[in-house]
Order: sequence, then C-alpha cells, then structure tokens
Amino acid sequence: MKKLLSFLSLCLVILNFAQSPYITIIVAKDGSGDFTTVQNAINSIRDLGPAEALIKVKSGIYNEKVVIPSSKHLIRIEGENKDCTIINNDDFSGKQNPLTKEKLNTFNSYTFLVAGDNIKISNLTIKNSSCNQGQAVALHVEGDRFMMKNSKILGCQDTLYAATDHSRQYYENCYIEGTTDFIFGQAIAVFKNCEIKSLSNSYITAAATSKDSQFGFVFTDCHLTAKEGVSKVYLGRPWRPFAKTVFINTRMENHILPEGWNPWKGDKMFPDKEKTAYYAEFKSLGIGANPGKRAEWSHQLSRKELKNYSLEKIFKKSDNWIP
Repeated sequence: MKKLLSFLSLCLVILNFAQSPYITIIVAKDGSGDFTTVQNAINSIRDLGPAEALIKVKSGIYNEKVVIPSSKHLIRIEGENKDCTIINNDDFSGKQNPLTKEKLNTFNSYTFLVAGDNIKISNLTIKNSSCNQGQAVALHVEGDRFMMKNSKILGCQDTLYAATDHSRQYYENCYIEGTTDFIFGQAIAVFKNCEIKSLSNSYITAAATSKDSQFGFVFTDCHLTAKEGVSKVYLGRPWRPFAKTVFINTRMENHILPEGWNPWKGDKMFPDKEKTAYYAEFKSLGIGANPGKRAEWSHQLSRKELKNYSLEKIFKKSDNWIP
C-alpha cells in the first residue's frame, strides 16, 4: 500500500509540473510588466515551445490587432478582469489598409486572430468597435483545440469567425453579441452556459459545416437575449449547404421568430440549402421556444439522439481531446 501511495504521489507531482507554464509573461499598459502590448508578448514566445506559456494581461484597453501565428502553440492568455481587460480594433470589410492601400475583407478584418493550436483565453474582452460599416470580425479562430472561458466577444456583423473544418473550439461562460451572422464558420464549436445577444433583427448563426463533419455549432444551456426593440431574429441560416447547428436546453426570449430557422433563399451558388442543412433543438425554453411552429425542415432531437452530443463524441479524434 505504501508503494502504491508513493507512486500516486509521484504521478500527481509529475502532473502538476506538466500543467505549470514554462514561462509567465506580464502585459501592462503602464509599463509595470514585461511588455505594454499583447502582440509583443506573443512575439516573444518561442515558436513551437516545449510547454504551455502563460501571458497575464493587466486591466486596460489595448488598441491593437493581435495575431497568434500557426508557429506558436500552447499559449494561455489570462486577463485580469473580463470587463476591464479589453483588446480593441476597428477594421472592417472595405476599409483601406494604410500600408498596402488594398481594401480589407471579412477574413482579415479581425481584432484577434488565433492560427496556432492549443490556445486558451480567459477573463478577457475582444472587441471590434466598427459597427454598420460592413463585416467586422472581433475574434477569428483557425487553430485546433481552442478554449475560451469567462470572456466577452463584442462586435456587430460577423463578430466570431469559427473558421476551418479541422478546428475544434470550446466556449464556456462567455458573452457574445452582434447583429448579422455574428457566429459563423466551418469549425466544430461548442458553446456552454453562454449569453448570446442579438443587437438587430437578423440571424444569429451562419454555419458552413463540411459535408463530412457530423457536428457544427452546438449550444447547450445557453441564453439568447436581445437589445431592446429587437423582435425578429432567426436562430440561424446556412452559409453553406451542409450547415449544422443545434441548441440544447437553451433559453430563448421573445425576439426569436416562431419558425426559428431561415433557408437563405436567393443564393444562386448554393440553392435549396434547407434540403441538406441540419438544424435541431432539444428542450428549448422560454417564450422564443416554439417547437410546433419551427421550420418543417428543422428537427427536434429525441433523448436517444441527444446522447450523440456529449463532448467526447462531438470532439472525437485520435487525440481524445476533451475541453
């Protein structure tokens, strides 16, 4: 028994050591840290480093455009306070790049781009302050095994781009707001205990799930809210033909339209997307839950079907990653 206890104690020590960051970097606008910008802190981290690097960001508004390139991985960014630690930019599609003189598009309008794998963000606000000027992404995520907790993602059109069909993303206790298609993309993304706020009469999601992917966007135990005066919002519309979006045990206020889902008619390149898209709900709550009035091509999950929506099954791959 003593040998077993000694072995278990050793395992715990090794586990704790493995979870400790190999480097900790402080970002502070007042100069009291290692860097005054988040980007310089990221740049300082060794490419493909040996273990997780921790960046602690002190309260302040950081007006910068931030990129975590694919050469960086295993980075954890912790804000001091999600309401007071803000990364902000104001790029939008159509805005002229002052350096190249070319116009930006949706995909490079981001405030924060995550291209590296195994990135974690917490207690932080990422904001694109451009509104009603075109698509303006706040957070653009392409890396795999991305996690975000206790954070805010603020913008208007196209706030969160959950990009690429090889990317798995997990958002917990987050607040996300926007106007049109403000959660969009190809990734497999799970939203747990999040508030999703619509700022205009439009669409919440625009998934572009690949044909071969069983899952797209999954919202569980979330709350759909709206700005005062907003009363006609769809849960989603398919950006691409095999879009998949599911809401589980989500409270919906009265801004959600009874039909729930929109087929995105008029897309000449991809017509009749309602024939291939998969939109479903399980036990939606609140005034906006209208299972009997939903679009006839959408689904209400059975309890048996619900079993397919565990994190283990949604994120399954050979690496057995579970957030």
